[in-house]
Amino acid sequence: MPEHSSSLVPLPDATFVVRDHAAGPESARPTQTGFAAGAVRVDLTPTCGDLEIAIEAPGVELSQVALRWHIPIPESRLILGDAWERSYGDLQWRYRQPEGVLPWSWLAYDPATGDSTGMGVRVRPSAFCSWSLDEDGITLWLDVSSGGVPVLLGDRRLAAATIVRTEGSGSAYEAQSALTEAMCDDPLLPDGPLVGANNWYYAYGVNFGPEEVLTDARTIVELADGHPVRPFSVVDAGWSVGGVAPGGPWTEGIPGLFDDMPGLAGRIRAEGARPGIWMRPAALSTVDDPGRLRPGPRPAQEQPLDLSRPDNLDVIGADIARLSGWGFELIKHDFSTFDHFGRWGFQMGRSQTEPGWAPGDRSRTNAEILLGLYRTIHDNAGSALILGCNVVGHLAAGLVHAQRTGDDTSGRAWERTRKMGVNTLAFRLAQHGRFFALDADCVPVTAATPWRRNREFLDLVARSGTALFLSVDPAQRTVEIDADLKAAVRIALDGGEPDGIEPLDWLHSTSPRRWRIGSTERRYDWLEPYGAGDDLD
Repeated sequence: MPEHSSSLVPLPDATFVVRDHAAGPESARPTQTGFAAGAVRVDLTPTCGDLEIAIEAPGVELSQVALRWHIPIPESRLILGDAWERSYGDLQWRYRQPEGVLPWSWLAYDPATGDSTGMGVRVRPSAFCSWSLDEDGITLWLDVSSGGVPVLLGDRRLAAATIVRTEGSGSAYEAQSALTEAMCDDPLLPDGPLVGANNWYYAYGVNFGPEEVLTDARTIVELADGHPVRPFSVVDAGWSVGGVAPGGPWTEGIPGLFDDMPGLAGRIRAEGARPGIWMRPAALSTVDDPGRLRPGPRPAQEQPLDLSRPDNLDVIGADIARLSGWGFELIKHDFSTFDHFGRWGFQMGRSQTEPGWAPGDRSRTNAEILLGLYRTIHDNAGSALILGCNVVGHLAAGLVHAQRTGDDTSGRAWERTRKMGVNTLAFRLAQHGRFFALDADCVPVTAATPWRRNREFLDLVARSGTALFLSVDPAQRTVEIDADLKAAVRIALDGGEPDGIEPLDWLHSTSPRRWRIGSTERRYDWLEPYGAGDDLD
């Protein structure tokens, strides 16, 4: 019988301190409670098999701490990590890669025996944590930078992270599920399946208004066909006075078009759907005081807020409370990782941002700054569900109900949906229900993408029980497409496949097509006759 369980996290054999990235790692000496290097103390406390890490650095700057175990990983094992925020079609099992960056966790699996072991940090740490595995051992890197410079902790004691470890035998998916569960014991989950309409992949933020929004609401209600679980209808980017990018301010809709946002929420509800709305909390199109903006490199059009400033968090909290007060029952917030770091997840390595820039409050780590944003949104959302997009899921688990775990699918190029949507569903499915409700992004129904492929993705997402949002161009509806959509929506509103699903060929593919669906196996056809293309929009 397959079994996986938590196991003892051993004390590291060595610890290194990086005061400044230019100086490199400095070896720390053992102490009674951990390790020390000058004024920097790294205390290690075993707790019920886990290992708590606390850091003190009075009067000195600190960028990173690295813990090293001389535990080699057998070369027969495949290795899987996670992603800093969303994944970008890049998650995969691979052999040891000493220079590889494995955010948050690592899992080693032996395909021949089914044996596995893994380590990770509990959700909501105060450091950006990544792992590296090589022939001689394992290293955990804790990045405690503030912006692009070392943090100044002062007299604070930083509860940096708690390490967990699992071991066992069984399938790779069972191993990943056990490790994921060990990292989070307090997920914030929606009160039922997340199913709905979202207009982004046919409207792309332009040429739509309240009537188009209401058409979306009627469409999803029609497809739900009287199901007792009410679907959502989400107004995506393009409703605010600042337009699509950077968007905001979030005080009103576009004059002459979205004049009455509370009224629109009420009209969506009157159609039988639950109203949802998109917003970008960490950037505004108009900022009266430039001192409120985040320092550092950024594109000219972007105006990201300094998230370390309490006055900015107050504004964001008021924005979230306003949207909830308007009657929107789901708030999808976007762009905050990019707005803070100036980078997308795929541009991050061991460090998340450009060096040299500092937020207003250098006493807080980047992880703490983002946690402050997520808590502000959570605490001001009222009864609205929170869906994070471009959010660091490992930090937001327990503070968002749902999480977009992969980069955008597409209403313009099927290849992007295959690369992004299938990959994130397969490689982060274990987080569903354990960290949050997983959202692999929308299923488009557009003239530019082949329905014969989208319907495959539709079926898999529906059966997975994860969030299912549809971007249905009204002009593309046919009797046949409506039948496919209605069947999938019914499955999704029922909660998906009762016995769950599991990727089967994911050890060898970034977009697995063989899946266990309940007690049967199904093969999905993701590829065009010529194979995979490069037509990513």
